[in-house]
Amino acid sequence: MEHVTEGSWESLPIRLHPLVLGALRELGFPYMTPVQSATIPLFMKNKDVAAEAVTGSGKTLAFVIPILEILLRREEKLKKNQVGAIIITPTRELAIQIDEVLAHFTKPFPQFSQILWIGGRNPGEDVARFKEQGGNIVVATPGRLEDMFRRKAEGLDLASCVRSLDVLVLDEADRLLDMGFEASINTILEFLPKQRRTGLFSATQTQEVESLVRAGLRNPVRISVKEKGVAASSTQKTPSRLENYYMVCKADEKFNQLVHFLRNHKQEKHLIFFSTCACVEYYGKALEALVKSVKIMCIHGKMKHKRNKIFMEFRKLQSGILVCTDVMARGIDIPEVNWVLQYDPPSSASAFVHRCGRTARIGHGGSALVFLLPMEESYISFLEINQKCPLQEMKLQKNTGDLLPKLKSMALADRAVFEKGMKAFVSYVQAYAKHECSLIFRLKGFALLRMPKMPELRGRQFPDFAPADVNTDTIPFKDKVREKQRQKLLEQQRKEKRENERRKKFIKNKAWSKQKAKKEKKKKMNEKRKREEGCDIEDEDMEELLNDTRLLKKFKKGKITEEEFEKGLFSSGKRTVPTADLGIPDSEEDC
Repeated sequence: MEHVTEGSWESLPIRLHPLVLGALRELGFPYMTPVQSATIPLFMKNKDVAAEAVTGSGKTLAFVIPILEILLRREEKLKKNQVGAIIITPTRELAIQIDEVLAHFTKPFPQFSQILWIGGRNPGEDVARFKEQGGNIVVATPGRLEDMFRRKAEGLDLASCVRSLDVLVLDEADRLLDMGFEASINTILEFLPKQRRTGLFSATQTQEVESLVRAGLRNPVRISVKEKGVAASSTQKTPSRLENYYMVCKADEKFNQLVHFLRNHKQEKHLIFFSTCACVEYYGKALEALVKSVKIMCIHGKMKHKRNKIFMEFRKLQSGILVCTDVMARGIDIPEVNWVLQYDPPSSASAFVHRCGRTARIGHGGSALVFLLPMEESYISFLEINQKCPLQEMKLQKNTGDLLPKLKSMALADRAVFEKGMKAFVSYVQAYAKHECSLIFRLKGFALLRMPKMPELRGRQFPDFAPADVNTDTIPFKDKVREKQRQKLLEQQRKEKRENERRKKFIKNKAWSKQKAKKEKKKKMNEKRKREEGCDIEDEDMEELLNDTRLLKKFKKGKITEEEFEKGLFSSGKRTVPTADLGIPDSEEDC
């Protein structure tokens, strides 16, 4: 391991608590990283901090240590249900990780309680745990924290509990905004006291983050930490110890190259990024069948309750493969990840940086590889310009073998695989449509049996695609229970179809005489209704009626006298329309 240091912890201008120094020694961190040495003294001197540093540079300790030191220096000690610090982070995996790091430091300080509030857990249990154990330091995702402020009816008045707040930390701030948490963060900020210290930490600074800095921080000190050995004019966002590669291969070779690479690196730990949840499901299933004797796990944002368990289990593995979406791209620290493989280029250049940053963390070495199609090669120069991220080419591996026929065989043998493949392709096309580079669709890597019907493909021609000569409706599920349910549903659909056809046939074959009689009856009914609703007024009578109505309106508005009204009303001599029809009494007796 190469130490990237800025002096020992003892060299800080403000001395740290001996027990904090002891916890650092236990974790094996005798020296500070640049972001830690720049941030901690400012945070502890009552300054708001907006820190930008490359991923894997030790940002977590840069806010965990100041939080503890600030709370230890409080004049009035925190009570059980008083919140002294809140750490907000975009994903539950990152929140779990921060909570674990924090637990190392709060262990010697029993006066502090900490609590974790994330999705995928029962909010009622979170409320009960806080009421019972307290939570001086809260680590939370934005959605769950916002929800907790609305639990007053259940006995949790969090708005009152946060009046004692000293420190707010927004970790991975740009990702918080990318994931659509801006409204939640604004709601949370309204509940928090203005007199607090706020730290905003991120690997990239965007216009949205700048807006958040202005809204949530008071006169912040801005910190931008560059990699050692990187020129001051450069803005490289990836760690200098990261070996970044790209491989250019055809669509029908891409999956073969990935499998061949994994088979040759079985003893190492890999993260493989795909663009969508459906792609993770499909390719995870395919890799399980094709890469033997390796633990393969899948994780994506649509998993509600299993995510935490999978994440914790993978962290403990010495070697294995985690197939994932960008839910694992931010701040996650998984020990000894050797390779980050990007099967699909991410939708934004900053996401590429964060994906790569899951390896080569805090002084360790690591490698990253992105697979590209020949027409995507311009993505390399795009990254170099946009993110100052240099990549070197990795040559194609030889003797890879063609695995796409095996994928098709798997789809023909099991409907679950066939359906996963179709969903993966649809989601991939939709994701590609939103890509920063607007790249080109690829088809061959999915081993599709037929082309799905979707608006994005309307009017497009795919001369290279040959659909399989098979009725896909006959492909069964390997799972007998699922297949039984499918057959039951198909039978129900067939029955409904027969009923509809029989009904149509019955209507068509009805006797002509009966149909004619029905039409005649309908016609007579309509004529009768018209006679009852209407009145037989000739054209001349209608003109007289309209004239009388106009006179009545003038009289009611006071534009003519009663004498003028009567004169105009009876000017024609003989009346055919009774004045009562106008709402005018014909005689005094009617009054």
